[in-house]
Amino acid sequence: MDLKVKKIAAGKLRRYTNFTFMMYLAHFDIVLKNFIDLFKIVGGFLQAFFRLIFLRPDVIFLKGGYVCLPVGYAARVLRIPYIIHDSDAAPGLANRLLSKKATKIATGMPLKYYKYSEDRAEWTGIPVSEEFKPAGVTKQRKYKKELGFDTDAPLTVVTGGSLGAKNINFAVREILPDMLKKSSVLLVAGRERYPEMLDLKKYEEWEKGVLCSNFRMLEFSGEMWKLFSAADLVISRAGASTMTELAAMHKAVIMVPNHKLPGYHQVKNAKNYAEANAALVVSDDEMQKKPEKLLDAFNTLIRSAKKREELAKNLADFSKDDAAERIADMVIRTAKSK
Repeated sequence: MDLKVKKIAAGKLRRYTNFTFMMYLAHFDIVLKNFIDLFKIVGGFLQAFFRLIFLRPDVIFLKGGYVCLPVGYAARVLRIPYIIHDSDAAPGLANRLLSKKATKIATGMPLKYYKYSEDRAEWTGIPVSEEFKPAGVTKQRKYKKELGFDTDAPLTVVTGGSLGAKNINFAVREILPDMLKKSSVLLVAGRERYPEMLDLKKYEEWEKGVLCSNFRMLEFSGEMWKLFSAADLVISRAGASTMTELAAMHKAVIMVPNHKLPGYHQVKNAKNYAEANAALVVSDDEMQKKPEKLLDAFNTLIRSAKKREELAKNLADFSKDDAAERIADMVIRTAKSK
């Protein structure tokens, strides 16, 4: 299928949860960038407005994020129906603004976590690649072997995302010797953080191309589905997409939400999962002060297959296998009802 891509200008509002008003004044570069981006938003609105006049679509789907704002406002002026999708339990600023006039709202989590009216909102879930699906014991052992690990030993996969998570990496550095006494460990350190974690390579032993230790560190992997399939336990941030992938795969997870993101959306995601007994949550702040907090959560789950199964089952309830079809159906219904 050929898809036409048209770019427009867009600007974002830089907000930091730990910044006070005086701190913003002290960082004039941030204030200046925000001011410049206001003009980008206006420019993007004008670009979107004239392109939509020419294209005149029946419906517009907006996934969220600041780039959607000028398109959504142009659609509103032209009376073109649009749908927004919220992945996180805490909608971002763009979606909060766009939701007021959205024809329909698709959500990544159950509607009870949102303030949207049920006549417009529908829990569709978040589409994930078809590779992210439950792996049986045979496949799990196969992937463990491919990664170089003992197929009979539990495997813990630690990831902070493609760029890496400094605080999680540093905590693992402190507790790794204790973790390795009970589990094999695969750390995806991230593209930005990998160089500062190279000291952990001393735990990774190879002989003639064969892994001879129960630790391995990667900079990045384009096959996270394979790593998750092999894992008995995953330690991760609480981003909506990653958590949906892990839910689809029925995995036991320890979440360390990033508390510095605007809107605290990862913290709110993690709170909802924890209250549903779908994951263990370790505070990033507490983990920085005492890495043993992460070790305690790890010990709790690595010792109990029953507890891991319980969390995995509850987390799976947050997944919609047909999320893509649900969203497509919503778009089609909206277009036909125009």
